[in-house]
Amino acid sequence: MRFAGKAWKLSPSDLTFLFEECPRCFWMKLAGDLARPRAPFPKIFTLLDGQTKQFFRDKRTEEIAPGIKPGRVLHGDRWVRSGPIFVPGHASAVLLGGRFDTVFGFDDGTYGLIDFKTADPRSAHLPLYGRQLHAYALAAEQAAPGSLELRPISQLGLLCVEPTAMVASGDGVAYRGEPNWIEIPRDDVNFMSFLSEVLCLLESPSPPEASENCAFCQYLTSGALSLLIALHGPS
Repeated sequence: MRFAGKAWKLSPSDLTFLFEECPRCFWMKLAGDLARPRAPFPKIFTLLDGQTKQFFRDKRTEEIAPGIKPGRVLHGDRWVRSGPIFVPGHASAVLLGGRFDTVFGFDDGTYGLIDFKTADPRSAHLPLYGRQLHAYALAAEQAAPGSLELRPISQLGLLCVEPTAMVASGDGVAYRGEPNWIEIPRDDVNFMSFLSEVLCLLESPSPPEASENCAFCQYLTSGALSLLIALHGPS
C-alpha cells in the first residue's frame, strides 16, 4: 500500500501512462497493493539514453537548441522527493518522488527540468509528459528534508533527437539527428486540479471499472480479481 500516514506516495511515471491506460490498474497498484507485472524494457533505449546524457553533459544550453534559456547542463538521473503537498478539498496529501532525466542550471539562478526523447512525441502524449515534469518540479521545489532541492524551476520541456540519417563516422557509422526543443508551459493550477482527480480516485473504497483495452484486467477473471481485491485491498 502506497500510503504513509495521511499522504499518498506517487511517482511521476505512474501519473502519466498508467493513470491514462487504466484507472483500475492505477488504483490497484496504489490503493490495493497489486501492481501490474513489469514489461521488459529494450536495452537499446537504455544505451541511447546514457549516450545522449553523456553527449550533452556540461554543454551550454545555447548550443543545444533554440528556445532554451541561457545556462548549462548540470547533471542527470537524480532522485527528488517532496515533503507533503496538500491538495485543496482533500484530507490526505501527496508525496511526489522519482528520478528525473536532466536538469539545466540557468544563468539567472533558476533551473530547468527536461526529458530526453529519441523521437518527437505524438501531440496527444505531450500533456502526459507535462504531468511528469510538473511532478518532478514540485518535488524539487518542495523537497523533503535531506533530498535534492532545486528552486525555482523556470522552464520545463522535452529535448527530442530523432534519427534522420546514417553517416560514416571514423571507423564506423553513426545516426544523425537535429535536437528539437518542445517547451512544456508551467501550469501548477491545472496540475493541482489533476492531483485532486487522482486523490478522488485513490480515496474511493473500491476500484473503478477497468479500461476496455487493458490486457492485464482482461487476463484476470472476474472471480480472481474479486479474490485479489479481498486479499490485497486497502487496510
